[in-house]
Amino acid sequence: MEKHSSKVKKNPVQRRVAVGDFQIDLEEKAAINEVLDAGRISEWKKVAEFEKLFADYINTECCVAVNSGTSALIVGMSALINDFRFPKVKKGSKVITTPLTYIATINAIVLAGMEPVFIDVDLKRFSILPQKIREHLENVNDPENYSIILPVHLMGYPCDMDEINSIAVEYEMVVIEDSAQAHGSLYKGQKTGSLSLLSIFSFYIAHNIQAGEMGAVVTGDKVLAGLIRKLKANGRVCDCSVCTRPNGYCPYFPQEDGDYDPRFVHDVIGYNFKIMEFEAALGVSQLKKADIIFEQRQNNVRFLNEHLNKYSDDLQLPEFSKNVSYLAYPIVVKERSRFSRKYLREKLEKNGIESRPLFGCIPTRQPAYNYLKREYEGKMPNAEYIGKNAFYIGCHQYLDQVDLKYIVATFDMILS
Repeated sequence: MEKHSSKVKKNPVQRRVAVGDFQIDLEEKAAINEVLDAGRISEWKKVAEFEKLFADYINTECCVAVNSGTSALIVGMSALINDFRFPKVKKGSKVITTPLTYIATINAIVLAGMEPVFIDVDLKRFSILPQKIREHLENVNDPENYSIILPVHLMGYPCDMDEINSIAVEYEMVVIEDSAQAHGSLYKGQKTGSLSLLSIFSFYIAHNIQAGEMGAVVTGDKVLAGLIRKLKANGRVCDCSVCTRPNGYCPYFPQEDGDYDPRFVHDVIGYNFKIMEFEAALGVSQLKKADIIFEQRQNNVRFLNEHLNKYSDDLQLPEFSKNVSYLAYPIVVKERSRFSRKYLREKLEKNGIESRPLFGCIPTRQPAYNYLKREYEGKMPNAEYIGKNAFYIGCHQYLDQVDLKYIVATFDMILS
């Protein structure tokens, strides 16, 4: 006799559609094996190769690779603090930024010893509003204590850099772009990350260019890049990307000066933000595919917009642009929608479609920053609304037509 289980069997999910993916093919395997065959896995030639290629890609003079996008922000701001050319940038000074971002942006400001000041964002592109920055600076008692403007190109959408840079010049502030989610996005024909004194990128596993855990600082200022290179290596005196001592030459301590090793002489207090050759090797292989990756992500956004536009009464779909390198597919639940974000996310997950909330308004919704809640509550309506009502699903390059049609069919099932 056939035995029957007393447990109720759940209907299996037809398909899994992840927010992000990373598939190792022959090229990636060859890159990793090249590192292993070279016999050195700490920072060396692959890191230098990646830095050169990425600087060329963004169209900046210098690139310094570090172990994460968060580290890139911390070391970038720390370099400005340690550079006498930027006297306004000091511990205790204020950094104007967005409340709608991954928390690493704000953590880095605080960890660098500065104070975040939050300005509201645009409802459609999630970008900090320049006019609100100007209004804020015109009405504060201490504009001289404001040192940095830190816009975030969230979800790949470029901020209005002309206006932001103009305000920064007027108030003698420095601009740092957080381009962690915007590899390849264009602002008036220029890549994000090339529009300010320095910019940071993240190559986290779900990002457009992927390497697992890696970040980078790019800048056109060679002096600043050298300081960043020192700081990321515990403040050691040398800022060489590849050590020349094995070749019998050192620009810091010539042989006749005695038995000095610049790798163990430190003239500033720094961090250990170095990376391994593996991440850089993956980054190099991904950069070779960058144009294909971005085109595929754009095609996926275009397809989803065309097929989900019928739900525009309930959902604000992402604005499409050929200038945007999309990190993901962001959706805002409209005020008069029949459905809540929670309901939609639960239904999507039940049907195998991963989603993530769009971060949340940091000073009013993140427990780590509860001490700022009273100061900012009710003052940033756009960021608060998006933080409560927006989420995103994947649009990455590994999705195929079956995946995309399944996403549309699932929305049809939920919303019709």
